[in-house]
Amino acid sequence: MTRYAIDPARHELIATWETGEGELATRVATVPDASEPARLSRLTAALARLSTAAWQTYTHPAAALDPLEPTGEDWRREQERGAFGEALRAITRPNLPDEEGIILEYSPLLESAHEVGRALHVLADRELTAAVRTEVGVELAAVESAELGGLTGRAGQAVLLSLEDASPVQVAAADQLFSQDPFGQEALFTAVDPTSAAVAAAHWLHAAAEVAAERSGHPTAAVIRFADDIEALPHESPTHVLQLLETGVTPYDAVTALVGEALQVADGVLPDLVAFRAQIAPVEELIAKYGADDPKLRAELSRVRLTPLDPRRPARDLLEDLVSAVHGCWLLYAEHVENAPDDEEGPTGEEALSRAEFAHLVRARAARHRDRLI
Repeated sequence: MTRYAIDPARHELIATWETGEGELATRVATVPDASEPARLSRLTAALARLSTAAWQTYTHPAAALDPLEPTGEDWRREQERGAFGEALRAITRPNLPDEEGIILEYSPLLESAHEVGRALHVLADRELTAAVRTEVGVELAAVESAELGGLTGRAGQAVLLSLEDASPVQVAAADQLFSQDPFGQEALFTAVDPTSAAVAAAHWLHAAAEVAAERSGHPTAAVIRFADDIEALPHESPTHVLQLLETGVTPYDAVTALVGEALQVADGVLPDLVAFRAQIAPVEELIAKYGADDPKLRAELSRVRLTPLDPRRPARDLLEDLVSAVHGCWLLYAEHVENAPDDEEGPTGEEALSRAEFAHLVRARAARHRDRLI
């Protein structure tokens, strides 16, 4: 999300945002020299809240919810996303306090826009108000651009955000990047939204795991655990994804479910009570047998995870794990080629050990099963 600050030396309002390649900044407006710092701070804080609320509509779209399970949350998200135009109007026509009090909006997006408007009303500078309204328009347009899969300019900050849904445009872009290099490349982390990139990565990992499984003789869903014996790898989330894919779940459903659960954990919600109870069953058995003070409990409790992903950055965390897992598949493949008999049919020696040969096999497998991508 975009952050805002005041440069007291230059008397300027500045907007900053992070991209996959570093921080960017732009000058928004000149602020009145005589303005009280507290009033300016209220403006920057309100602008940051507005940006957070706007990007929340991107990371938590109504389309990500199951339409067969109406909870009212889908309606709330639709209303929030539909309030962009009204939010812009609130900048210049905010709800102001009177003798009866003040009207507060239910919508976080609208209320933060009114807070911006009230802060500008107190500062009473027409040029500043016009510049801030333009800035808010740029920010909202960036969210709209990201929704359509365009991640250039201000919308580039979306590459650091975890989206409950995945964009077909972005999935296709990530798939093309994997076609160029099945081991992944930097553009996956700097030019594509991480949830969509993770969907493509899951598809390519499945292809790589099948190639490694055929060479090693291990089950496809277990290859990352065996590769972890060769080189330390983050194997929990890739193995979970492979297990789902092996049962016929699509990469889209596997990734969005895992990221969605992690986002629920970040929101303080327990996503899967059944899975959680299964995890704590061994702890309950230890408590029943030895009591709550037994030292074994600490080790057992450390294994209890509400999500295998970092809830602060779940999509990017998953993408990193899946890309690492492709490398792990190659490690397992290479080890078994090296140990293959000399008279075995097929490519052996340096040719088979090369990453290029493995990449060729993975490309062929991914292309053969491209219908599984979404």
